[in-house]
Parts: sequence; C-alpha cells; structure tokens
Amino acid sequence: MSAVQNLAPWRGSANVPGRFFIPALLVLLAIGAAAWPPARWTLILLLPLLALAVWDFFQRRHALRRNYPLVARVRWIMEDLRPYLRSYVVESNLDGRPFNHDTRALIYARAKGELDTHPFGTELDVYSDEYEWLAHSIVPNAGVPEQWRVTVGEGRCRQPYSAALLNISAMSFGSLSANAIMALNKGAAAGGFYHDTGEGGLSRYHRAYGGDLVWEIGSGYFGCRDGAGRFDAARFADTAQADQVRMIEIKLSQGAKPGHGGVLPGAKVSAEIALARGVAVGEDCISPAAHSAFSTPIELLEWAANLRELSGGKPVGIKLCIGHPHEVFALAKAMLETGLRIDFITVDGAEGGTGAAPVELSNRVGMPLREGLILMRNALVGTGLRQDIRLAAGGKVFSGAGMAVNFALGADWCNAARAFMFALGCVQSMRCHTDTCPTGIATQDATRQRGLVVPDKAERVARFQRQTLNGLREIVVAMGLDNPWQIRPEHLNERVSGARADPIDRIYTFLEEGQLLAAPESTPYARQWTDARPDSFRRGPAAVTA
Repeated sequence: MSAVQNLAPWRGSANVPGRFFIPALLVLLAIGAAAWPPARWTLILLLPLLALAVWDFFQRRHALRRNYPLVARVRWIMEDLRPYLRSYVVESNLDGRPFNHDTRALIYARAKGELDTHPFGTELDVYSDEYEWLAHSIVPNAGVPEQWRVTVGEGRCRQPYSAALLNISAMSFGSLSANAIMALNKGAAAGGFYHDTGEGGLSRYHRAYGGDLVWEIGSGYFGCRDGAGRFDAARFADTAQADQVRMIEIKLSQGAKPGHGGVLPGAKVSAEIALARGVAVGEDCISPAAHSAFSTPIELLEWAANLRELSGGKPVGIKLCIGHPHEVFALAKAMLETGLRIDFITVDGAEGGTGAAPVELSNRVGMPLREGLILMRNALVGTGLRQDIRLAAGGKVFSGAGMAVNFALGADWCNAARAFMFALGCVQSMRCHTDTCPTGIATQDATRQRGLVVPDKAERVARFQRQTLNGLREIVVAMGLDNPWQIRPEHLNERVSGARADPIDRIYTFLEEGQLLAAPESTPYARQWTDARPDSFRRGPAAVTA
C-alpha cells in the first residue's frame, strides 16, 4: 500500500480534496473560536498551525507535504524519534546494534559506580552460536595481582612504555568535542592508562590534564605536515619529544573505513582544529587514502625507525584493519630481511568505528577483529617475531570477558573507543556525523558541549576502566591462572551447532613457533606466504602470472 493510500482517511469527501482537508479544518476551527469569546485564546495555537499548513500547501520541494499539509510532517517527526523509540520502547535487552541495551547498561553502571550485576541467570541462548565460554578451574587462583601492565619497546627503545591493559582508542579532536577530549584525558591521567589522540593531531585539549598520550599519525600527517601536506620531520620531533607523548602509532587503516581517506569540509575547520592539524582555517582538510612517506614494507620499517629516533627513543607501532593476508606476511618478511622491528601492532576490527563511514566500506570491507587478530598472531608466531612485538586489539571491547577472549587469541592489551564514549554519557543516538550529538560528545556546538561536565565525566571514564579491569581479573582468578597472558585458545570454547562445541583452536588455525619459516606448506597460508614480498605490498610475480 502506498504512502498516499495510507493517508486515505484524510481525503475527506469527494467535493473536498484531501489536500484541502486540514487547511479547511483549521479555518473552520479558527472561525468557531473567534465566534465564541471564551475560546479566542485558541487562535494563538491555531494560527501558527494554519500558517504552517498554508506553507506546506504552496511549497514545491516535498510532494507529501504539498498534497497533505501539516499531517505529512508526522512522518519526519517519527523518523527523528525512531532511534529513541526503538532503543527505549521496542528493543529487547539483547537487541539493538551496534551495542545492545545490556551492553550499554553494563558500561553505564560501571562508569557511575552503580551495581553492575545481573539477576536470574544469563539471557543468552547457551545452545545457540551467540554463546561462547571460557573454561574455569576447580581451584581458582585468588592470589593474582590487583592489576597488570605490559612493557612496550623494552630492549629497543630508550624510553619504553608501561601500558595498562585497557586504554582509550583513537578518537580525534574535531570528531569529538573539546570537553569530551578533556574528560577522556583527565580520566586517563587519574586511572594511569593512555589516551590515543586519533589522526586529527595533538590539540591543547589533549594536553590539558597531563594524561599519557599515544600520538596517532595518519596519511594526512596532521600536526607534523608541511604546506603541501607531506611529513615534516622537524615539526614531528618538536611534538613527539614532549613528555606527555608516550608512544607513536602509524595509522595504516581503521576498522570502520579501511582503505579510505577523508575530507573535513572547510566550513568545519575552525581556528582550534586548524591549529591542532596544521592546516589553514576554512580550507578543506584532506586525509589521503594512502601514505606518501612510504610505499613498501621496507620503507615503512625504515620510516618507523626514523620516527623512533626523532621522538627520542619512544616506541613506534602501526594500527591497521587487516585486508590482504599477503600484505601482513610481506611486512613480516621485511622485518626478517632488514632486522628492523616495529614495537607494537594494533589490530582494528571491521566492527570498530566511532565516526561516519561509507556504508559500502563499513558493511562489506575489512576483516573482523577475531579473524584479524588470529591472522596477525599467526604471522608473528609463525615467523618467530612474536617475542619482539607487542599486539593490541581494538573493536567493540567493553567488558572483562571480551578482553579475556582477545587475550586468548594473542593480544597483549586492548583498546576501546565507543565504550569510553558510553562512559562519557553517549546514548547511541547515531548522530556523530551531524554535529547534533545530544550529549555534547561528538559535536563542536558549544551549547551542546555545555552539558558535558569535564570533572564529572572524567571520574566516570576512570571508574569504567578500573571496573572493567577488575572484571578481567575475576575471570583470571576463576580460570586458576596467574595472569591474562596465560589464557590460551584451548580455554575458549565456541558453539559449532546446538549439539556441539569445540575449543577455538579446533575451529581456527593457530600456528606453532616458526612454522611459516620451516613448513609454510603445512599451513592454510601457503599461497599468501608465497605471494608476499618484502619489497612490495603487491602480490609476487608468480601469483600474478598464475
């Protein structure tokens, strides 16, 4: 049934076309109110509605509003209310994407310091593929430390960094508001974990409270670029040597839109954003799809080594959402050939993403975190490089259980973005890209930012991180282990069907130490390993010919 047919009850009689019904009704009501003195005050309400109906009748942009003045506006009202009605009225606890109600409620409770337990058992169907579990021990280990940290760059960097196991993932100033950035950094400073700047440069708001920073360098080289948009070594060194900057992260791609650059329209490039990014006020801020500082695996490693030196000996790593496996193996081969190492790798899952992205990319391009993390783990273990390089995981991380799963797959620590946005008060209104975020997080509108009180939200950020790590600790205790790095693939069980479940190392392949070097043909990656070249991210000549 068409939209017009749906509105058939408003058509009126044959002598009064439907499009005249509402204006005529308003006129009659106005006349009646005018004739009855006690009701004259109703004209205050009726006349604006009549004016709106007349405007709808004569405008030419919207057919529905022209044919059905005033009433057709209900459609747009319902469109605006739809996300909230679904979230608060229609959805069950386990419905809702990208984060369901139970997930959001858990983050809110932990951020506020409220009761975060759940009554009456799990709501998951334990015999469906949505359920997986970690094996617990008959003898829990209550003597584990209260917290753990992981050292990055030890033995290779003059300034290695001791990282927390849960940190704030990359979110740029410009995408997030000044108040949101300050609250995140103040929370990071209070909790002793790091705050990734995102590729939008290191703003004064990142520096406001002295929290540890990981400076992300994307293809736009914001904050360290010359007038032509190329990498500027002197500008980089000037910022990278600041005490607050603890590590450098080269962004190769991100989960939400891998292989895609971006443009911040000139209208949104304010003086503050221009200063942080090193661009001109009011001009389009372009982030290319690819880097200009390197084009091959070896060049990437050489550039990373240069960044380490320019920063004063701080750890340098890469972040990427994995696409072609042979490119990962090409990077491993380049490290073996040159002897150069990167200090850490952050694997970003395709399910990640805090800002707007083309639907084609966010829905159909990029490897999910689980497969990406396993592939990267296998590349490093299979080539004997794992002991030299730390591995971080990012992509819908929000709980201690999710962290434990990532540790089972090979991670050394985890990063989260949207979970920390929820800790700030995000209500998943899905308006991050419109500058109308109702909570003042993803907007540059000063009136909306006013609602985000930095000291209050900073406490929530620190509390959420602390409570989530406590959840991870409780899992380690229950499993009878000494630390989360002892969680192995065989500890994680996944359903194959309603009648069968297997440890995850019987579902996915986990390589042995050096297996890619000794017997690549015994692995599922034999073709991709052969295709990989240390001097190029493209596939080898033999594969192209075939």
